[in-house]
Amino acid sequence: MNKTEFSEEEWLFEIAPKDKFFSLNLKEVWRYRDLLMLFVKRDVVTVYKQTILGPLWYLIQPLFTSVIFTIIFNNVAGIKTGDTPAFLFNLGGVMVWSYFTSCLNDTSDTFKKNASIFGKVYFPRLIVPLSIVISNLVKFGIQFLIFVAFYVFYLTQGMKMQLTTSTLFFPILVAIMGILGLGLGMIISSLVTKYRDLSFLVGFGVQLLMYVSAVMYPMALLKEKLPDFGWLIEYNPLAYVIETARYMLLHEGSISTSGLLYTLGVTIVLFFLGLLIFNKTEKSFIDTV
Repeated sequence: MNKTEFSEEEWLFEIAPKDKFFSLNLKEVWRYRDLLMLFVKRDVVTVYKQTILGPLWYLIQPLFTSVIFTIIFNNVAGIKTGDTPAFLFNLGGVMVWSYFTSCLNDTSDTFKKNASIFGKVYFPRLIVPLSIVISNLVKFGIQFLIFVAFYVFYLTQGMKMQLTTSTLFFPILVAIMGILGLGLGMIISSLVTKYRDLSFLVGFGVQLLMYVSAVMYPMALLKEKLPDFGWLIEYNPLAYVIETARYMLLHEGSISTSGLLYTLGVTIVLFFLGLLIFNKTEKSFIDTV
């Protein structure tokens, strides 16, 4: 049979430029799910490949950060954490914050790091940032097990059980954090293709953002000590996520319904805005990267 004898209906796939400015295209992502899992495996395995400690770095980073925060902010600065041990208080905040920053930092380099692959073969570009969020979820799961281990340890030392029914909603909170990091990461990765300086600004900006995200202190403390700067934390959706996470896990702090609704709204807007910009950029990024 000659090639000319094939009808349009007999072709399995047709590669063509997108004609929609906005497209989630979950059907196509699902079709390439095996590739998605391969990217996830690559991200998990190769991050600490050829290192002596390997995956232990997943644990060392939050543990050392929590120890430093405990010494500086709790022992030296005298920040109180209620009935919760200071180290456990900090570990809970650092654990959630690390998941967000990992998703943001890794997805913000999507086009720059994968330009050689994107320029040679076609697949839904959204698979790459999605694989980063999923692979970081594996990392978060390992860190969460360490948190549970220390939680059990402090229970044996006399700490009261602080879990409530709100703890059941903790996975939803983690999903919000991942989607927020994904949305911001897609926006930044799209802008980095033209403005390389932004990649340097991200690392610096994330460090500053941590101090107004209630990672190492309760939200109420900043409002009490620095009321003129309370707006910095009230309009920061990350602060509500971390404060709510600590309440769910340690019953420390409070849950703000309005704050969570605000966070959810910001997350949805940033995700769809990021997806819109990401879809537009993928059509022409190869000319600027």
